[in-house]
Amino acid sequence: MAMLIDRRYNPFRDFEDIDRSFFGDNSLAEFKTDIRDIGDAYVMECDLPGFRKEDIALNLHDKVLTIKAERHSDFENAEKKGSYLRCERSFGSYTRSFDVTGVDTTKVRAAYNNGVLTITLPKYVKPQPTAQTISID
Repeated sequence: MAMLIDRRYNPFRDFEDIDRSFFGDNSLAEFKTDIRDIGDAYVMECDLPGFRKEDIALNLHDKVLTIKAERHSDFENAEKKGSYLRCERSFGSYTRSFDVTGVDTTKVRAAYNNGVLTITLPKYVKPQPTAQTISID
């Protein structure tokens, strides 16, 4: 009797199956973010490759910045799911929140280019007390 050998043997398949059963089939790791202090502001650079700008939402609430990105796939569609032989690209929703205490939230800017979301967060500058001379009438 001949023994069939899968030439695409993956020694980590069992671990992947455990991961899928625990986190779900379309679980997503959180996206990677770098945060730099450039003096008068913080700059966040978030890796979000493959997303359209319209699929990314930024929300500021109570000194918390929440970034949500959502990607859909034909694999989600039951009618089209059967045509896939393999589906490795992730789809679903990514969400991360960041404390933005000390940031002037009225001046936050964001841009999305080449799969990188760049958010500029100007530091809050406490107004300095001003002195003035008042004339007497």
